[in-house]
Amino acid sequence: MLQQRIVSQKPALVIEGQKKYLVVTDLHIGFESSFASNEIFLGKNTSINETIDELLSIIESENPDSVILLGDVKSSIKNISKTEWNDVPLFFEKIKEKCNIILIPGNHDSNIQRLVPEGISLISSTGMVEEEILFTHGHTMPTENFSHVNKIIMGHLHPVFFQEESIVNGQRVWVSMRTNKDSIFPSSSGEIEVTIVPSFNKYFYATNKRKYKKSISPIVEKMKQVSSARIVTLDGTIIGDENILDQVL
Repeated sequence: MLQQRIVSQKPALVIEGQKKYLVVTDLHIGFESSFASNEIFLGKNTSINETIDELLSIIESENPDSVILLGDVKSSIKNISKTEWNDVPLFFEKIKEKCNIILIPGNHDSNIQRLVPEGISLISSTGMVEEEILFTHGHTMPTENFSHVNKIIMGHLHPVFFQEESIVNGQRVWVSMRTNKDSIFPSSSGEIEVTIVPSFNKYFYATNKRKYKKSISPIVEKMKQVSSARIVTLDGTIIGDENILDQVL
């Protein structure tokens, strides 16, 4: 039976059984080009160095067997930007010096195989299963082949809590929901738990709600009814339940 816990203060999840995995998602390396088009500029190499340093710090403290990247390592969707040509291979080289890497591609990761060095486990975008858990980016609908799982851990939606009067307004959050399993896997019965991991990129979504662009996941769209939910900040504070899902997704 796999155990899971949130890394305190970090958008990272530890999954522990026979092996120990560190799970992160939505790095969006190379996102600076979209910021620059809106006249928001970061220092050269600022974000990639911060991303590498933060992830290496978590790896050092947790000592996992592997890091699972749940997709959207790069930021551009259809092509590879100049920044991504430089920064994505640098990221992989630095991280793989300390830990094995498993990459489940997301919708922003087209052609990422051209940026992945040897020694990285690049698997199907449909996801991977460890015991009862399906790890996937969240932009595709899992098939009945995965119907034996009772948990889905995904990214893609970059949940952020919006409530102007709240001290945690605009902060990244964890979302865990329980729903009828047959809404995702029609041939199955019982309940399934879906955990949405917050974006690892701290620049991307801490913004005004009017400027926040939501992603859509077919997994979440298929949920006919959420029986229960838990919204948790990065420091582990529970701030809400299923009644405030519309404020984060």
